[in-house]
Amino acid sequence: MRISGVTIPDNKQLAYSLPLIFGIGPTRARKILEEAGVAPTIKSKDLTSEKEQKIRSLAEAFVIEGELRREIGQNIKRLKEIRSARGERHSRGLPVRGQRTKTNSRTRRGNVRKTMTSGRRSLEKT
Repeated sequence: MRISGVTIPDNKQLAYSLPLIFGIGPTRARKILEEAGVAPTIKSKDLTSEKEQKIRSLAEAFVIEGELRREIGQNIKRLKEIRSARGERHSRGLPVRGQRTKTNSRTRRGNVRKTMTSGRRSLEKT
């Protein structure tokens, strides 16, 4: 089964395979399956074509995949253009939403570790 260009695995339960689509999380997946009248434990290979079509139409009613990625990218671009604080943080590659940066920001800043030993060595040489 394909939804918005994403292939849903045949041998996985639908409650766990629908979140593979960007923009559909576990809660939204359960809601879609509930509205379609499909049990979350059913696998996609066991679906009838009408149930499959119902799930596809309910999922595509949301902003998902490429359209969502484009929207997010445009929002970030707008923040950068108006030179807001959040836009500046995005362009510098720093954490955007007020996280601590002295420690615990390795993923956004890169794996830069400054240790005390480098400072001690420079003091000993002088």
